[in-house]
This record gives sequence, structure tokens and C-alpha cells, in this order.
Amino acid sequence: MSYSRGTAYLLWALCLFGVSGIHRFYLGRIGTGILWLCTWGLFGIGNIIDLFTIPGMVDAETERRLPGPVPNRLAPAASTPVPPRQAPIAPVKPATATDPIETVILRAARTHGGMVTPTQIAVGGEYGLDESKACLDDLVARGHAELRVRKNGGGIVYVFPDLLTPEAEETVEPLF
Repeated sequence: MSYSRGTAYLLWALCLFGVSGIHRFYLGRIGTGILWLCTWGLFGIGNIIDLFTIPGMVDAETERRLPGPVPNRLAPAASTPVPPRQAPIAPVKPATATDPIETVILRAARTHGGMVTPTQIAVGGEYGLDESKACLDDLVARGHAELRVRKNGGGIVYVFPDLLTPEAEETVEPLF
């Protein structure tokens, strides 16, 4: 499911009529939605802040619900085309109970254009989040992977240069 910035802004605009926080319900932030609704968006301050943070909230929620990078929707259509979401690059063999974690990580990276996060590894259920992150950090330390930042959301991803597709490479930049 992909969330729309336009819809989020329209729901935010309801605060101008005394109903705050509906955009937060739309973006899956139920707790703060209730708080905004009961306090008129933290007495208006939260509403003003949300005016500027809605794009990040929309991208974060879309990224949380969909695997792979989120296209930059602020880029002008004429300057840089946004690549469509792609199917896996190569067929992915299902993980087995005997697959080492490095094999699971490399399969996931190949599926996601050469980029992976610890969460994507842990989703498979075979390895936990801490174990996935520790192995990814080890692969970085040994020079097999690099840490980079997503341009559109600022999230950190582990990149495998040998598997990185040109489309995915456009969505990340060096960490330092």
C-alpha cells in the first residue's frame, strides 16, 4: 500500500476547521492521532510542525509497508524519471533451515537491488534483528558491504556494490 502526500495534506487541512490529527490516523499513527484530536494538535504547535513533516511521515509509512526503496516524489517529472518498483532481479531460492545468515543476506540484497536492512533479513523469521545487524556490520567491517543513506528518507541501508543496480544506486548516497 502506498500513501499519498496529497491525501495526508488534505486530512491535515481539517485542523483549520477544528478537527486535528486525522492525517495521523491515515498514516497509522493512532496514538498521536488521538492526542492531536483531543488537544487540537498540541494546541496548534503540532499541526504547524506536521505541515513540514508530512512528506517524511508519508515516505516512512510507505517504506515500512513496502519492501525496497521509496521513489522520490518531490523530483520534477521532466528532470529525473523515477524508476518504477521492480520485481526481483533474479529468482530467489526460498531460505531453508540450513542456510547460513550470509546466504540469506545476499539473497535479500539481490532481491532488493543490492541494498538490504536488518529488518528485511529478520522478516524471514530464521534470524533475529540483532543477529542480522551484527552479521551486516561484520560484512561492512570485512569490506563486502557499505553503509549508505537513502536520499528520500534518510534511512541507513547496507549496500553490496557487486549487486547494486543502477536504479537502486540513484536512491542512496555515501554515509560520510
